[in-house]
Amino acid sequence: MDLNALRNANPDHWFKAAAIRALTLDAVHAANSGHSGMPMGMADVATVLFEKHLKFDAARPEWPDRDRFILSAGHGSMLLYALLYLTGNPDITLDEIRNFRQLGAKTAGHPENTLARGIETTTGPLGQGVGNAVGFAIAEEILRARFGSRIVDHYTYVMAGDGCLMEGISQEAITLAGRQKLSRLILLWDNNNITIDGKRELSDTTDQPGRFRAAGWDVIEIDGHDPAMIDDALTRARRNDRPTMIACKTHIGFGHVAQDTAKAHGALTDEQQLLDTKAAYGWTGGPFEVPAEVKSAWEAIGAKGAPLRDEWEGRLAALSDRKRAEFERIEAGEAPKRLAATIRALKKQMSDSAPKLATRASSEKVLEVVNPVMAETVGGSADLTGSNNTLTADLGIFDLDNRKGRYIHYGIREHAMAAAMNGMALHGGIRPYGGTFLCFTDYARPSVRLAALMEIPTVFVMTHDSIGLGEDGPTHQPVEHLAMLRATPNMRVFRPADTIETAEAWELALTSTRTPTVLALTRQGLPTVRTEHTTRNLTARGAYVLADAVGKRQVILIATGSEVEIALKARDLLQAQDIGTRVVSMPCMELFAEQEESYRRRVLPAGAVRIGIEAAVRLGWDRWLLGERGREGKAAFIGMDSFGASAPAGDLFRFFGITADAVAQKARDLLG
Repeated sequence: MDLNALRNANPDHWFKAAAIRALTLDAVHAANSGHSGMPMGMADVATVLFEKHLKFDAARPEWPDRDRFILSAGHGSMLLYALLYLTGNPDITLDEIRNFRQLGAKTAGHPENTLARGIETTTGPLGQGVGNAVGFAIAEEILRARFGSRIVDHYTYVMAGDGCLMEGISQEAITLAGRQKLSRLILLWDNNNITIDGKRELSDTTDQPGRFRAAGWDVIEIDGHDPAMIDDALTRARRNDRPTMIACKTHIGFGHVAQDTAKAHGALTDEQQLLDTKAAYGWTGGPFEVPAEVKSAWEAIGAKGAPLRDEWEGRLAALSDRKRAEFERIEAGEAPKRLAATIRALKKQMSDSAPKLATRASSEKVLEVVNPVMAETVGGSADLTGSNNTLTADLGIFDLDNRKGRYIHYGIREHAMAAAMNGMALHGGIRPYGGTFLCFTDYARPSVRLAALMEIPTVFVMTHDSIGLGEDGPTHQPVEHLAMLRATPNMRVFRPADTIETAEAWELALTSTRTPTVLALTRQGLPTVRTEHTTRNLTARGAYVLADAVGKRQVILIATGSEVEIALKARDLLQAQDIGTRVVSMPCMELFAEQEESYRRRVLPAGAVRIGIEAAVRLGWDRWLLGERGREGKAAFIGMDSFGASAPAGDLFRFFGITADAVAQKARDLLG
């Protein structure tokens, strides 16, 4: 490849792209760590995109109507950091570039949305950005239908590599996008034919353009180093009536001696090779030096969106006071003021009528009153709508003929559903929730984890939460999943005991701003255990005294979800023998752990026998049984230590010894 010819043909473009490449080489060299090849290979594509197509204002990175640029190939993070610095993003300074991958820097090894504005999502696990991008595009469609194209009118661009497209989530995501004809979604494929192990053919010979075409996408194949072809392809893609994949044939590690080899995927840190590569580019600046004329040209690109933003702000101001306030409220992620009163009214109704309901049905009752109040909620299910109870009559189905619809049929795509919901939450203006079985958090786990890492309030409605689902058997019966989810930092896992606790859990989920929620809900019917109405949200404390001991307190039974009913029955048995027994409902361990120590001491005082009851494994329970003033000799757990079995729910609870009789006997044994 004749670099001189390319440079001479488009010198202005060349040196803007070379700035990305040079900064990448310098940052990776200084860190002695990182991935150089992808930013060097895709610099031409990124330069044309930012200069001629991307709608953004570098000085105002959070402008709601900006185009979204998502780097799914997160290992190429220096591409994004270089672009943000060059265009004048206030959060990514040259010092941040110098401190690439260092402790406390905003320029982490893989992009993290919480560290700097302009980083739309956290990527690194390959393919996640592709799934997120589908959610961004769905959010844009819904909000444009709701507020009009004068307020919402933007595109989502996602840059992905071979690894992103090999990951299974990509198939889920692109087929969903193709089915929905998300015409504002444009994927830029870094088609360099190299993975860490070597040539892509070592492990994969998929016809990727053919795969995208089969999924309903338009595909444009170009030379990823020809700025005119890149510009033309992006222009065509923006006019398309379906999502577009632009296959950009590129050279990984462009211009380096390691170009087109697996070595180029990683850290290119050899000093002499770095100097030789810069010389080949015609780059004369020293380490981290960008010539003033090149930096000025990039800053002009970063500022070109300011007039568009000013015009948009004028259009927003021209809206009616009500509509403008509503747009600003949902963009800020604030719940409507009516939500609290709506939840309180439902709690009062349920306390008075005391129905026996599966908490999945309780959840549906909550959504029936919440969805009309919160027009920003967008629900869905991974082909389990009737089982997850996530659809309410007012939502309408999001589809080609109804972009105002607020319910999405995700199909059997748990992974893409979770990633798309994360994309909607990151986009802003949407409160996404979606359902599957709790056992299938295994399929959604990477996206669930990233929701916690990204500090976004995605709501995962996970039903069929224990052996209580019955005959489907151990393949569908989650026993370890609660422990796994509770082990995740910045995650709230709610396992409500009845409709009241379910309503309170939903209120907390829908008012959360930085924490995702898992609602673990039953298939089997549960009695109402909170029959005395209180306006306070007791679930917000994580645990509370549901029924106190009569007489001297000798036993504390701590239970969650469907096992609260068992704890109350065991209490009746023990109290009949004058054994004072307290029942503590613990719908959310994470929230209880956050309470002040004095409150936790009041709920779990020292001295009494403690028994935890949950139809799941014990892992995570010992803090409440042995810690917090508990003692090993006076503590026990009634639950699962194996997988489940296929049988009716009642038979299973008896077979595995999760019964009121077993709890009462264990308490008597511990009392001696």
